[in-house]
Amino acid sequence: MGLGVAGLVLLLLSLVFDGILEGVFDGVLDGLFDGLLSLPVIAGFVSMLGFGGAIVLGTTDIGVTGATATGVLAGAGAGWLTWKLSRLLMRDQTDATPRGGDLIGTSGSVVTAIPADGYGEVLVHLAGQPLKLAAKCPVPVARGAEIWVESALSATSVAVRPVER
Repeated sequence: MGLGVAGLVLLLLSLVFDGILEGVFDGVLDGLFDGLLSLPVIAGFVSMLGFGGAIVLGTTDIGVTGATATGVLAGAGAGWLTWKLSRLLMRDQTDATPRGGDLIGTSGSVVTAIPADGYGEVLVHLAGQPLKLAAKCPVPVARGAEIWVESALSATSVAVRPVER
C-alpha cells in the first residue's frame, strides 16, 4: 500500500512541478525524463505495483512473491498505458495561429471614417473572430463603407482600399 500511495504522491508532484526538475539541473537531464522514463510513467508503475500487489496479497494465498510479480505486471501495464496516453496528448495538433499576413485580401467595414492623411478603424474577421484594427487608405473612406485589406502595416494596423461596386 505504501508503494501505491508513494506513486500517487509522485504523480501529483510531477503534475504540479512539471519541468522544475529539468530546470534545476539546467539542461543536464534533457531527454532523460521523456518517454518511458517520464515521471508520470514511473508514478503509474509504482502505484500499480503497490496497489496491485496489495490487492493480490490480501485476496489470494499466492504469497509475497506472486503478489510482487502480479504487481510488476500491473505496474508495467499502467506505465505503458500512461506512456501511450501522454504521447497521444503531446501529438495533439491545433490550427495554425493566425498571422498579420493572413489579413491580406480579407474584407471588412469601416468603423471610424478614414481620412486621406491619417488613420481610421476597420472591422475585419480573422479565423472567425471579429478584429478591430487601425486602418490607413490613400483616399478618404466613409464610415460603414466596405473595404479590402491590401497589407498589414503592423500587428494593429492595416492598409486598405475601398470596394467599388
